[in-house]
Amino acid sequence: MSADRPTMPPVRLHPEAELARDALSAPLMARAARLARWAEGGVPVGAGGELGEKSLAAATEHLGLATDEDGPAYAAEAWQLAVDTGLVEITEHDGAPDGDGADAGDDAVAGTATPGEELSLLTSGSPQDVLEIWLGGMETVLADAVAPDLSEIAEQLADGGELDLDALDWNPEEEAELLDGILGNLYLLSALNEVPDQDVPLPALAASMIVPEDMDEPTDDVLEEVSDAMMRLDDQFRVLEPIGLVAYRPVDEALIEELDEDGETVSPAEPLADEDVARYGMVRLTPLGVWAVRTRMLDAGVDAPAVGDLTDKGADVLLEALPDYPEALAQAESEQWLAARTPLDAARDLLAAARGDDERGPLRRLAAQQTLSLVAAEAEPALREVLDDRYLGGLARVWLAERGLPGIPEPSQEMVFWLTVDTIAAQLGGTDEAAEAELRDLVRGLTEQHSGFFDAVWRVDHPATAEVLEAMGRLHPDRKAAKEARKAAFKARSQRSE
Repeated sequence: MSADRPTMPPVRLHPEAELARDALSAPLMARAARLARWAEGGVPVGAGGELGEKSLAAATEHLGLATDEDGPAYAAEAWQLAVDTGLVEITEHDGAPDGDGADAGDDAVAGTATPGEELSLLTSGSPQDVLEIWLGGMETVLADAVAPDLSEIAEQLADGGELDLDALDWNPEEEAELLDGILGNLYLLSALNEVPDQDVPLPALAASMIVPEDMDEPTDDVLEEVSDAMMRLDDQFRVLEPIGLVAYRPVDEALIEELDEDGETVSPAEPLADEDVARYGMVRLTPLGVWAVRTRMLDAGVDAPAVGDLTDKGADVLLEALPDYPEALAQAESEQWLAARTPLDAARDLLAAARGDDERGPLRRLAAQQTLSLVAAEAEPALREVLDDRYLGGLARVWLAERGLPGIPEPSQEMVFWLTVDTIAAQLGGTDEAAEAELRDLVRGLTEQHSGFFDAVWRVDHPATAEVLEAMGRLHPDRKAAKEARKAAFKARSQRSE
């Protein structure tokens, strides 16, 4: 495997215009924009930009949340996002507040909030402008998600008490690191899942961060740690969903035990059947969330490719990257790369980049063959130009034959066996069970079709001949054929060392 393989697998991103629409329709962002427009006439605010009691009530009413018991909290959260993202700007008052412009029910007024410059960008700016504003808001929400429980802080400060962070059992670095790791795992699953919009069970997600990879059966202590992490994640995802980062189905409250002050069970959790695992919470990154996590990774120096990144790159870069892409994304990347070129130019560039005796050569040629399968028939001259090429003549014949084109010269036996070795070499080292089973079937089929196969193949002048024969000896289900393959591998190594 290449040492410079991308840190993360590629993802397929939605168009920026679509992502911008998603950002604007995220509940928290939409409420923040509505409140910013509501501030057109000026709204009195406190020293931190917060709304006073009467203004908050008016904001809650404006959002249509007056009958919701959580309405004031939602309004306050949306207003804070508007302040943090510049959708509203604060003009501070000089000197002590005199009550001018304040409602009778408000606390001391330190300034006046009016719509900010960023608000106009939500309607007249580019998709990139909208996404940049949303991203700033998302970072604020991420910080809120890992903040300590405010009720615990309030208890400490009650009756003149002092804030004791150690007593909160809260480590900001650990909390942020855990959430970053969880988002990274969700991103990885989004990249690797062939089924779009596939939810991840919360227990599995928490376990992915807690349970060591080499632990077959988690201990009770580890399971308790996973349970604690699930509850923290449940709280965090509830905070993150309104900004549009994740789609989340929360933990069913009936599954959570309620304890009294002494830790005794007051209300036991309901028993859970295997098919009810979704009640423990299901989550996935939204398309907007995939874009956001990738953006944060890029800012952190992580190599996080996206389909389309290679469109303006040379064929050598394309063929080097494609073997590490999942099949569906490799085809999507190839299609975009080909769309930017004429079939003939694309074919010539691909064929030139596919040559080479280095270790990655077989992988490049397999990627070239797969990409060329998508090229229109206008590329025919480029394929005929390489019919005598030792590296490319075999795949050129395959391409021409698949299109039923006339005048294809018979390949020499040497070329046939060279192409066979090259094809198998490109598939060595895979860890996927299905891929290994497919390779085993290929090996068996080749030896059944060609009598004296091993006696001919060990003579092939290909740098991977010995490795291919060793693999055939390991994979072939017939013991006699496997032994012949190992003998042939020894001969190939001896020939190379002469």
